[in-house]
Amino acid sequence: MATTPAFELHRQLQQDTIDIGDLPLSRVLVVKDAHYPWLMLVPRRPDIVDIIDLDEVAQAQLTTEINRVGRALKEVTRCDKLNVAALGNVVPQLHVHIIARRKTDAAWPRPVWGVTPPLAHDAEEVQRFISELRRKIWLG
Repeated sequence: MATTPAFELHRQLQQDTIDIGDLPLSRVLVVKDAHYPWLMLVPRRPDIVDIIDLDEVAQAQLTTEINRVGRALKEVTRCDKLNVAALGNVVPQLHVHIIARRKTDAAWPRPVWGVTPPLAHDAEEVQRFISELRRKIWLG
């Protein structure tokens, strides 16, 4: 009898994020860069690289979770625009970025990658942000 491999978060994602909880499909993470309110969803399925690697039910669940988290992030931050992307060119494990953008941020209107080195979060500020998000996306 073959066993299914267990989900394991990619080492780079572990280093670059703060785990804030699990939705039915995805782990919700905050990216360690205070320049941008930046979340990430990682479906808890082993060996998934692209959205098309999920079955259709899981794809629909991922879309629901992107919508839920995106709405919460937009409400909490009152941002001008949300960027949603699943690139995976550096980290192959499927992960979806949900980034609150402001016309005044350091990268506007360009993508956020590589514009400025990551800025460490203030510990109290990020905990307030996480607490508010957790309430809005029903994580407790």
